[in-house]
Amino acid sequence: MKTLPLPDFYAPSNAAQWSYAPCAAQLASAAALWRRLHGVQPSASDTFRALLLLIDEQKDFCFPQGNLYVGGRSGDGAVQDSRRLVEFIYHHLELLTEITCTMDSHLPFQVFFAPFWIDAEGGPVAPYRELLLEELERGAIRPSPAIAGWLCGGDEAWLLSQVKHYCAELERVGKYRLYLWPPHCLLGSEGQTLVGVVQEARLFHAYVRYAPARIESKGNLALSENYSVFSPEVLTVFDGAELAQRNHALFEQVLSFDAVIIAGQAASHCVKSSVDDLLSEVMRRDPALAARLYVLTDCMSSVAIPDGGGGFVADFTPHAERAFQQWAEAGVHLVSSDLPMAQWPGALGARQR
Repeated sequence: MKTLPLPDFYAPSNAAQWSYAPCAAQLASAAALWRRLHGVQPSASDTFRALLLLIDEQKDFCFPQGNLYVGGRSGDGAVQDSRRLVEFIYHHLELLTEITCTMDSHLPFQVFFAPFWIDAEGGPVAPYRELLLEELERGAIRPSPAIAGWLCGGDEAWLLSQVKHYCAELERVGKYRLYLWPPHCLLGSEGQTLVGVVQEARLFHAYVRYAPARIESKGNLALSENYSVFSPEVLTVFDGAELAQRNHALFEQVLSFDAVIIAGQAASHCVKSSVDDLLSEVMRRDPALAARLYVLTDCMSSVAIPDGGGGFVADFTPHAERAFQQWAEAGVHLVSSDLPMAQWPGALGARQR
């Protein structure tokens, strides 16, 4: 199977441009010519169906101007990830049946945002820190009472009970503790939109291959984090009632493909949680299905917040490194975007030989 060239309209420098936005009409016109020139068939004709699942390729994560830039330890992580990712898409356009993009979609006040909280004196709480159940128990931090007015009918006691339950559940499971972030990917903001070169590549793929270009929104539940596209972190209310549900329909859709290729931001959080959830579902159904999963390790970075002095306020790189090892041990394929797919392990690589 041939590797397609990069299209003439693509400029690698645009991967670093916050303001870059493609023109859909021009892409549709270019796609018609590209389809004829390279003999690319519609995705519906694929006998081996490959899904590219892109996690949160959004401006707030992928540019230094963003509210939660994923620079990794190198400082330019997400920018270079975007460039490698879109070049992978263009080179393998006819091998990718569909591209689905997940998008963090947040509201101004959510349990994982610092403005949701106040300290014992009623002052603001800073982001980039864990919030523990013990702090809630002794009253060092509490939800802003003003939020209760619209979130739970003014019942401050109910809200306090729920956030205590939330922290207790997170600490019991042990996957994450509640971490307070600055507001990011707010619905309606420019930072919530897809990176321009990623939008360009997914639209071009859609127009060339007559593919659906699905978007999966996540994260607008005020009382739970939603790192994984497949499930919020906590599903219950303190009294046993249901708070949220896992995305069963998305599990079915993703696992209907013969191969699932995963990339995006951040490796330490939303990618990690999404792959963990997908792998758990695979193990529940049939561990052999893990061989269908491919992770583009050079198209994702970890959250590492510089402290201005050469170190980091927080560095979650080890979270991703441990996850990579665990995924590989479970049978997931870790691959690089610059390796021809014919050299990839498993059925996807064999299919191209």
